[in-house]
Amino acid sequence: MVKIIIKTAILLFATVNAALAQENTWKKLTTEPYAGKQDDITFIDENTGWYVNGYGKIFHTKDGGANWEKQLEQKGTFFRTIAFVDKNVGFAGTVGTDYFPNVTDTIPLYGTKDGGKSWKPVTYKGPYVKGLCAIDIVKEQYINHGKIDYKTHIYAVGRVGTPANIMISHDGGETWISQSMNTDCKMLFDIKMFTKNEGIACAATNEDITQSNALILKTSDGGKTWEKVYQSSRPYETTWKVSFPTKDVGFVTIQSYNPDPNVKQQRIAKTIDGGKTWTEVNLTEDATARQFGIGFIDENHGFVGTMNSGFETKDGGQTWQKIDLGRACNKIRIYKDEKGKVYGYSIGVNVYKL
Repeated sequence: MVKIIIKTAILLFATVNAALAQENTWKKLTTEPYAGKQDDITFIDENTGWYVNGYGKIFHTKDGGANWEKQLEQKGTFFRTIAFVDKNVGFAGTVGTDYFPNVTDTIPLYGTKDGGKSWKPVTYKGPYVKGLCAIDIVKEQYINHGKIDYKTHIYAVGRVGTPANIMISHDGGETWISQSMNTDCKMLFDIKMFTKNEGIACAATNEDITQSNALILKTSDGGKTWEKVYQSSRPYETTWKVSFPTKDVGFVTIQSYNPDPNVKQQRIAKTIDGGKTWTEVNLTEDATARQFGIGFIDENHGFVGTMNSGFETKDGGQTWQKIDLGRACNKIRIYKDEKGKVYGYSIGVNVYKL
């Protein structure tokens, strides 16, 4: 009888462990083939999402990525980033001209009010924005005639290859202003706003990659002014993407374009004080493992996408193991639903689901 109980307990333990392992496994989804790196994917709940690519295409799913509908194909447009406020209102940013071949679209931002069925250029006041690489949305709670409501603030930055600009909306995307950030940096890749005033941006110091250092900027006034909180000491470097699993702990990927094959160490930057200070953390020694996307479930458990593979850590970046995230995983988005269930999506050459 005791042996049976022990055996049953062992089987139950193994089953639970297998289930937990399965929950943290990325699965490749069936999507339209794409030759290179696709750049962004976003979801408003576990089932409803969109992704974009450099062929000017926007895809939409209503069933968690099992099936995808092509909502738009606009030749000459290189879509770089996408974000949705809700199931209807969304925005898609383009990288702009004079960087990738066959790109002719000079409009930096498109908007939709019908869930992606139709898209229109977004008008804005301020200096011309050449291109965008990232969009972040902050919903601010307030009391509206005795009821809890939200004000929606949207921030978009770019671009790779210079110049550096930010676009901001404080009314859910109805109106926008632009601002040059070329005095603070020369390239912008990602932005994370904690509130409507406080946040960080991933940047680079120089448009000439041979002279560029990775750079992280911080704002306390909604993007009006920025301070340098991290700069790498090596040439050929930029930052790329950011993930903050908590308000204090955050991670940023650092890219190295050094042509010397002996320069192998890949790094990320980590903060434990909300972005005020940063330390470098080693990822892997592999000159070909250029980093792209990053996403953390909590302050210990996270993922990084590189040119060749993915990496996973369960101890806050102290150690890493290779995993299958496909090639050139550029964006990793981790979500939690109202019940605390974790789910995620990532995109590169292919799309994966956690």
